[in-house]
Amino acid sequence: MKIHKQSYRCPLDRLLAQSTDLDAVKQSGWRDQRILVVSETDERLDFVEREFVRRLDQRLYGSTSNGGQHD
Repeated sequence: MKIHKQSYRCPLDRLLAQSTDLDAVKQSGWRDQRILVVSETDERLDFVEREFVRRLDQRLYGSTSNGGQHD
């Protein structure tokens, strides 16, 4: 007779962080609160859109001394 060994499930398992779909969070942030989160390096953007994001960043937050990378 084969007895299946039950795997031990740690009581802390339910407290572990679940993976988050970041695009879904960004999308709901835009839909619910009109907050747009976009990276200048997002491959879905074409050159003109990336340049617009870069210039908007410079206008709102000023130039950065570390080559465009924020902390």
